[in-house]
Amino acid sequence: MAYEDDDQSFEALFSQAESNSGSGFGVAGDEFTSMISSSSNKDFDRFVEEQENSAGKPKMLGCIPEVDLNIKEFRPIEKYFNEEPNQVYDDPSYYKKCLTGEGQSSQRLHSLLVKYLNCQDKKDKTVYRQQIVTAYWEFLRTLAPKMASTGIADCKRMAMRYGILLPSLATAEQKTMFAKAIDLNNTYEPVLYMDEWIKSIALGHMKPSTTDETPVKGANKGGAGAEQARIQQLKSKNSGKMQTSESLLNAKEAERQTLEHQVMSRMEELMVHETVMGLDPHKAPYTDLQRKMFSDITNLFRSLQKVDKELSNYLNEFKEAKDIEESLNAKSNEVVEEVSVGKEEILGEMNTLRQMHKMTCGRQGNQFPVFTREFFHCIDKFTGFRENVIRELQWIESIDPQCFCRIHKNIPHRIVPYTLLVPSYGDSGFCWEPFDRFNRLSSRGRICIPMYPRDLKTACLTAVADLRWQVAKEKASFDWMSDGLTGHYYQYLEEHKMKGDIKQFFIDDYILWMTKESMGTQKLDKEVRAIFWRYLPFPQELKEELKKRSLAYAELFQRDINRSMSDGY
Repeated sequence: MAYEDDDQSFEALFSQAESNSGSGFGVAGDEFTSMISSSSNKDFDRFVEEQENSAGKPKMLGCIPEVDLNIKEFRPIEKYFNEEPNQVYDDPSYYKKCLTGEGQSSQRLHSLLVKYLNCQDKKDKTVYRQQIVTAYWEFLRTLAPKMASTGIADCKRMAMRYGILLPSLATAEQKTMFAKAIDLNNTYEPVLYMDEWIKSIALGHMKPSTTDETPVKGANKGGAGAEQARIQQLKSKNSGKMQTSESLLNAKEAERQTLEHQVMSRMEELMVHETVMGLDPHKAPYTDLQRKMFSDITNLFRSLQKVDKELSNYLNEFKEAKDIEESLNAKSNEVVEEVSVGKEEILGEMNTLRQMHKMTCGRQGNQFPVFTREFFHCIDKFTGFRENVIRELQWIESIDPQCFCRIHKNIPHRIVPYTLLVPSYGDSGFCWEPFDRFNRLSSRGRICIPMYPRDLKTACLTAVADLRWQVAKEKASFDWMSDGLTGHYYQYLEEHKMKGDIKQFFIDDYILWMTKESMGTQKLDKEVRAIFWRYLPFPQELKEELKKRSLAYAELFQRDINRSMSDGY
C-alpha cells in the first residue's frame, strides 16, 4: 500500500472513531498533524547536570545514579506527588499526537482499538483484546529508538511509561493522579520507568539486559557510537575495581583509627602513677595491670603495622583506578553523545521488556498493555510510581538489612539493583539479573516490578525475594544444593518430600518471614525459621524484641550467641 493510501485510510479510521459517541474516544481535530518536535518537559540530562554537584548525593549518568558504596540506606521521600498537575492529559489532540508518525504499527493499533471499544460481543472483544497486546508492543517498538531524543512528545513518553494511550479511558480522578506524578528522577535511586530505561540503553548509560539469545552486534553504530560504547564498557569494568578498593580502603582506615584510639587509651592509662605515701613527690612504679599493657600495646602496634601494609595496597589500587577513570572521562568528553547502540539492540531490549511485562502477569494473568479504568483498581499511595516503590523497598530493607548487600572480604557492599517499573496489571515482581556477570563485586542487579498490582508491597517483596535467592545461588555456585541459604533450604524441601518450584516455595516463605514472622506471628515451619534467622537475619534490635515474645525466637537468639563464640560461625 502506498504512503498516501495509508494516510487516507488512517484519516478515515479517525473519522470513524469520532463518529462513535459511545466509544469513549477523546480525539479532536480535522487533520492528522505531524508529530510535535518539541516538548515542554525538562530533559533528564539537564536536570541531572544541575543537581550533580549537590552534596551527599551520588553522581548521575543521565537519569541513572552511579554505584556509591558509601550510601547505606534510602533517602526519605520528601514529596510523592506534585501540587500542580501536568496538563499533558488535557490536550484534546493527545491521542493523535501519540500515534502520529509511527507508520503502520499505529494504524493497526488504532483500528483494533476502535473495534475493541465498539464491540458488544464478549467473545469478539476477547479476540480484539489479544490482538491489541501484539499491536501495542509493535507500536512501542516503533517508539523505542526515539526515546533518546530530547524532542520526543510527552504523550509518546507517557504511552510507554504508563500505558496511557487514550486519556478518556481513565476517570477524572485517575487522570489527575497521573498528572501529579513526579516526572524526573530526583530520588537519586536506580528506579526507572520504561521510557527512562530505554533512553538509558540507547545512550549507552546502561547495558542491554542479558538474555539467553545470541546478542546482535551493533551493525548500525557509527564510529563515535562504537567508541562511546567501548569507553562506557571500560568505565563500567573500572568502576567495580574503584568502588571495591575504596570500600576496602575506608574499612582499613576505620580499623586503623580504632587501633590508634586503643593505643592512646592504654598509653594514657600507662602514664597514670599514684604518689607514694610518705615519699612525696615520688611516684609509684607500674602496677601489675599496667605492666600487662606493655604486651597489649606491642600487639596493637603489630596489628597497626599489618593494617598499614594492607591500607597501602588498597590505596595504590584506588589511585590506579582513579587515574584510569580520569583518563576515560577525558576521552568520553571528546566523543559527542549520541544514540550509542544499534537499532537492533534497542528493539532487542524492547523484546526483553515485553517478556518482563508478561512475567509480572503470569500465563493466566491480564497482559493487556493499555491503561484503562476497566482493569485499574489501585489508589494513589499503592500505585507503582517511583516514590511509592522506593518507600516499599525502604521498608523491606529496614527488616532485612542485608537484602541488597554482597559480601566481599567480609565487608558488606550495599548495591541497590536497577528497578524497572512496567505498566502492567500483574501482581508479581521478579529478578531478571542478580548482577553483571563481568562485574560481580559492584554491578547492579535488575529487578522488575508491576505498576498496577493488587498489592504493591507483595509485588516488591516477590522481586526482592527472587533477588535474594538468585544472589545466594550464584554465590554458592555448584554447591547451591548443599551450601548456604539455598543449600539448607533445598535440603529442607528434600527431607519433607515437597515437590514443585523450589524458588517459588522460597518466595512464599520469604513473604511470610517479612510480613508475619517479623511481627512475632509464627507462620513458618521451625526448620525454615531457623534457616531464615541465620541467613536472612532481622536487625539486632528486632531480634532482641522477638526473643521476649516467644521461646522459639529466644532459642534462635541463643544459637546466635553460641555461634559467635565458636569458630564455626
